[in-house]
Amino acid sequence: QVQLVESGGGSVQAGGSLRLSCAASGATYSVNYMSWFRQAPGKEREWVAGIDTRTRPVSTFSAGSVKGRFTISQDNAKNTVYLQMNTLKPEETAMYYCAASTRPSLALESPSGYQYWGQGTQVTVSS
Repeated sequence: QVQLVESGGGSVQAGGSLRLSCAASGATYSVNYMSWFRQAPGKEREWVAGIDTRTRPVSTFSAGSVKGRFTISQDNAKNTVYLQMNTLKPEETAMYYCAASTRPSLALESPSGYQYWGQGTQVTVSS
């Protein structure tokens, strides 16, 4: 079992920045992929960025809509994955979730590939 706890959400004006954290505990050695998703009210859960924890250097991936503005990274010593979000837009207001998968391979953007989810952290971007 893997437990995930997100933090770092909050309210920010458009153009601002936030850094989200996802602290993992439990059987973290079994995790191969970690991703950030977001979900706005009335919308489907959307993949934002992901990381293959097995590679050195780590392989990171991000959705086209956030490329160049959001950066995913990990701190192995702290079992924590971060999402640095810059130049935030009002339409990016959503609950942001951290997810982890032990599968050997998966489609990063598909929520069904992840067995573990955090409780989410709210990000609100005002115009």
